[in-house]
Amino acid sequence: MTQQTLQSNWIVSMTPALTRIGTLAAPFVLLAVAWQVAASVFPSYLFPSLVDVFLRFLTIVVSWDQFVQVLTTVGRILAGLAGAFVIGGVFAVVMARSRAADHFLSPILTFFQGIPALSWVVFAIIWFHGTEFRILFIMIVTTLPAFTFQILGALRAVPKDLFEMVLSFRPTKAQMFRTMIWPSVFPEIVTAWKVNLGNAARVVVVAELVGATGGVGYELIQQQQVFDMTGALAWTLQLVMFVIIFQQLLTWIEIVAFRYRATSERSL
Repeated sequence: MTQQTLQSNWIVSMTPALTRIGTLAAPFVLLAVAWQVAASVFPSYLFPSLVDVFLRFLTIVVSWDQFVQVLTTVGRILAGLAGAFVIGGVFAVVMARSRAADHFLSPILTFFQGIPALSWVVFAIIWFHGTEFRILFIMIVTTLPAFTFQILGALRAVPKDLFEMVLSFRPTKAQMFRTMIWPSVFPEIVTAWKVNLGNAARVVVVAELVGATGGVGYELIQQQQVFDMTGALAWTLQLVMFVIIFQQLLTWIEIVAFRYRATSERSL
């Protein structure tokens, strides 16, 4: 096989991957072009150049004094999500096993879903003194209903006939959880984390804007006070990059955990 044939085969094999990359990148490229056009027309304090934003973004990453603010916000997000996940999981199990608990907790959680995040921020400032506890409370209470309902839906979606078939083998509770319950609910749990991750990123910024002395939200307030749009965009991109990276990590975990599943030749 000649070198030219090998190159042709490599190009053919890489074409689908390059097509997917181009499809994903096209909207961002168009957005970047539109922004640069706006930057050339409007003043820099309204639409700064993407080059300036990128350089400020790198400055934050390489400066520990600034990057620690990003890590502070990331820690608050993960702590709040972990707390809401644990509490929501307990609520979901109780609600799945008890109809009375379901009738009692469902209206309360639905009511909580209708309360805006900013209202919870005001309540937390009035009720509590410590900044970190305020933010933890806000993060948990705003993401708890979604975690609870999503895990509850996954538990109720476990096929009854399959459940009864597994029971015929007289498994222990640990075996039942490992072989039946966990594989059934794990995809929904990953989806719940993906959905709540974006919500938590928005909520934590609101909480830090009002009641914190550090973090991305606090830094955004500082940029707003001096009308620094470049800094505001750079700090916002720090949070966006965290969400993208963590979303990809969750996707990778899901792929590895369910690599035994057969892949359909046709997709929707």
